[in-house]
Amino acid sequence: MGVEFLHRSSGPPQVHARVWAPECRVVELVTQDDSGAAIDSPLDAEGNGYFSGFIQNVQPGTKYRFRLDEGDAFPDPVSRFQPDGPHGPSAMIDPTGFSWTDSQWPGVHMSHQVLYELHVGTFTPEGTFRAAVERLDDLADVGVTTIEVMPVADFPGRFGWGYDGVNLFAPSRLYGTPDDFRAFVDAAHRKGLGVIIDVVYNHLGPDGNYLPRFAPRYMSGKRTEWGDALNFDGDDAAPVREFFITNARYWIEEFHLDGLRLDATQQIFDKSSPHIIADVTASVREAAGNKATIVVGENEPQDVKLLRPRDEGGCALDGLWNDDFHHSIWVAATGRSEAYYSGYCGSPQEFISGAKYGFLFQGEWYGWQHNRRGTPALDVTPERFIVFTQNHDQLSNTAHGWRINRETSPGRCRTLAALLLLLPQTPMLFQGQEFNASSPFLYFADHNPELAPLVRKGRAEFMSQFASVASVPAESRVPDPSDVETFTRCKLDWSERSTNSQALALHRDLIRLRREDPTLARHPRPAGLVDGSILDTQAFALRFFGVDGDDRLLVINLGPRIRRETIPEPLLAPPYGRRWLTAFSTESPEYGGWGTPPLETKKQGWWIPGECAVLLRPA
Repeated sequence: MGVEFLHRSSGPPQVHARVWAPECRVVELVTQDDSGAAIDSPLDAEGNGYFSGFIQNVQPGTKYRFRLDEGDAFPDPVSRFQPDGPHGPSAMIDPTGFSWTDSQWPGVHMSHQVLYELHVGTFTPEGTFRAAVERLDDLADVGVTTIEVMPVADFPGRFGWGYDGVNLFAPSRLYGTPDDFRAFVDAAHRKGLGVIIDVVYNHLGPDGNYLPRFAPRYMSGKRTEWGDALNFDGDDAAPVREFFITNARYWIEEFHLDGLRLDATQQIFDKSSPHIIADVTASVREAAGNKATIVVGENEPQDVKLLRPRDEGGCALDGLWNDDFHHSIWVAATGRSEAYYSGYCGSPQEFISGAKYGFLFQGEWYGWQHNRRGTPALDVTPERFIVFTQNHDQLSNTAHGWRINRETSPGRCRTLAALLLLLPQTPMLFQGQEFNASSPFLYFADHNPELAPLVRKGRAEFMSQFASVASVPAESRVPDPSDVETFTRCKLDWSERSTNSQALALHRDLIRLRREDPTLARHPRPAGLVDGSILDTQAFALRFFGVDGDDRLLVINLGPRIRRETIPEPLLAPPYGRRWLTAFSTESPEYGGWGTPPLETKKQGWWIPGECAVLLRPA
């Protein structure tokens, strides 16, 4: 599909064009000659709704549109680049002109990953792919293994999150050219970093979506939370499915990406079998060949069927985001158990259960939704749960976009970082988290004058579910998403990497522990690797079982200091004939703490510092 260059040994440059327009009689590819006059090249009807043909004497960069039934002309649904934005012409791109250097790159597996979510437009002051390359060494230095790039599919306006993309094959011109994106991926691979991309297969943006002009049946008539759903199971669904399966392959084949993150999979409606998500996942693996890939998903209902193999009726995803972990963390950090956080206490038992079983809700009643939430996942291995204390959605849902280091105390913030990075699950950081960035992350979207007020109103209505936000006047509740200042405030200040060096050292050392400690890094992780015990109302211990008694004990205290002469808990007992020594403490002065005396002594029993995480090893 789309326009592709044919590489011939002789003759003028030639492309093959193909587009699905089943209700059209005539489709022409429109370019311009040197004088600017339009050149209409008729395409042949294939008899199946597709039109195709060969076009001579065109070059990479040639701008074009498809004219439908001798009327209006529109950009290519499979455009590889929109230099003037979604409403402008498409540009012909030859992906083979880029010189890759990653032929030996093996790809990525779910095990041993530390993910890092970033938004290209705010990751650097310049907000481009090329500028992001200059920061890859910093990510490798802290221990990140795979970058998860928020959506780059082009959208109208000067800035946005990318979840309202309309040109699903075209990296946004706001961030650079397609080759700039290739250069980013190639550079990441040279530095040992994987790259996956966030894709939106549940809806298209409200401005610039020309797919229905080519075929109304791209849309299903059903509604998602954000707009019309795609037609994956209705009449003429096969070409729609082909479009999205091709898109998934495209990112792997032409950009050497290491996988996908599927946005809001609960809003991808498909009653057919196999599910479109299963076909997308299979296409990624097929496109990658011998290279390892990962496909992970966001699924608010926490449907574990997405992780099950295809032969069990599942979609064979490699991992799912674990919102339960974040929500418990948020309540523990802030005390604000409201709106969709209202089912969580931030209690020690929640963290112990999460460490052992991943999702907290696996079919229990969830009062906020007046329904059961989740499905049984007790047998799912821990690395398939992606845990985080920050992400783009959850930060923006604080109204002010404040990060957790601003929402809680320094000691508690360090403690929660240790919990995140030492758990058996796969951790994910959000851009700047590793150095306690002060920049917020707000919702921003530069929509046209008709849409912008509606988006702002909708955002304020969404935020009204939070009692603490609804207590202030509506007009000041949420920063205006269409204000460029809202966008620029979210850009990272990389000088903070030096001024906040203690936070950076903490994250670097925690990730090194995760990677190098023989017990924490065990793989494959056996069943029963970790168990836990409640020590106090805000304190608990997690024991990681090693080989031949080489266990680790992680003591987490989110409250004040605990003094106990005796704690009758077998998980606290050191291995036979040995004693516990401190291997790591978030209260170390190099991280901004006061220091950590021995947690257990013969004369005084247990002294557990307040707002601290301490890792013990046997000696």
